[in-house]
Amino acid sequence: MSTRVISPLALVGVWAMLAACSKGANRTDSAAGVDTTASAAAMPTTSTPPATLSDPNIAALLDEANAGDSAAASVAVKKATNASVRTFARDMVREHHLLRKQGQDLATKIDLTPAAPSGDTLLTSSQRWADSLNAMPKGVEFDRAYIDHEVAAHQAVQSLLQTAASSAQDTSLKALITKAQPTIDAQLKRARHIQSKLSGGATAGAGISSDSTKMGAKKAASKKP
Repeated sequence: MSTRVISPLALVGVWAMLAACSKGANRTDSAAGVDTTASAAAMPTTSTPPATLSDPNIAALLDEANAGDSAAASVAVKKATNASVRTFARDMVREHHLLRKQGQDLATKIDLTPAAPSGDTLLTSSQRWADSLNAMPKGVEFDRAYIDHEVAAHQAVQSLLQTAASSAQDTSLKALITKAQPTIDAQLKRARHIQSKLSGGATAGAGISSDSTKMGAKKAASKKP
């Protein structure tokens, strides 16, 4: 079986960049006074020798990714004001908790000890994102920031799963990764759909408000003697 060779630093560096620099995070973190430059600065900028992503590395990264998304979703469940965002967040808590448990159960079964690759910043960047969500006020900007980040994060997880599937040596681990991929794909599709609705909602809302104002003005004019 061939093992795909990648740079673990590059992989986790991409995740750190997404966690700190996604479109929504940048917009709302600045408004909330949350500094995300430290996470962005942590992204590796120098070339590193390629290294094999081992089974312990894969187990650790997947566990951290599931834990990070669950943590962010737990905040969104409490603070999201949009019903679709709140339902999505609730589902993310449940689904990523299940994915994490499946990974932990498999690691125990096959006696695999998770070990993050050198330079892993996923856990730290996930915590910073959860902290920034906690600092943001409730409202439409919070909802958009959370969903924007979920789109970027699930794209990163898709890449991680693709790499992990080709790198994994244990057949049970490879099977678990393959089983998880449709779930992540579906989550990304849902996140994109909600993101599209939120983006269109502002424009639609403005149009409705404008039309209502015009109608009110016409009614007032018709009542004048």
